[in-house]
Amino acid sequence: MSPPSGTYELGPDDVTLSVQTARVGAAAKAGHDLLLHVTSWTAKLVLDGDPAKSSIELEAEATSLRVIEGTGGAFELGDDDIASIHQTIDDEVLMGKQISFRSTSAQAADGGIRFDGELTIVGTTKPASFELEIGDDGALSSKATLTQSEWGMKPYSALFGALKVADEVEVAAEGQLQSR
Repeated sequence: MSPPSGTYELGPDDVTLSVQTARVGAAAKAGHDLLLHVTSWTAKLVLDGDPAKSSIELEAEATSLRVIEGTGGAFELGDDDIASIHQTIDDEVLMGKQISFRSTSAQAADGGIRFDGELTIVGTTKPASFELEIGDDGALSSKATLTQSEWGMKPYSALFGALKVADEVEVAAEGQLQSR
């Protein structure tokens, strides 16, 4: 049995949308790998018995990324550090610009559907793809690796470039389809 065909409205109450960063560089031990949650977003997922007729549209508020966890580093992240990270993401990395994804095609994939489409980040739109696994019980999960520089983003760096956020970040979604 698979999830019923239909239209599903998704958001942070149903699905956790997260971004995982890693640190690189000579001073990487001083920084933190970050787990961020996107706290304001909506998606419309249309599922069809024929996966090619399925689609997804997503809009995310760039200023809604919040630090959930910082691992590694010479010192534990404090409230001031977290506030500074939020400000840097808003002002320098994502610049407060809306993030969106619109699928242009879909096809069956192992355990789910592969969506190809257009991803817009910091005003740059480029092709992107991801697989969405959907369990018989409506559980869904997805992971995709994005390279920031492909969208014209400059990964954060400090200490004259000796500490940097890796260019590749992992975006993941985990949650449950809800009938409304």
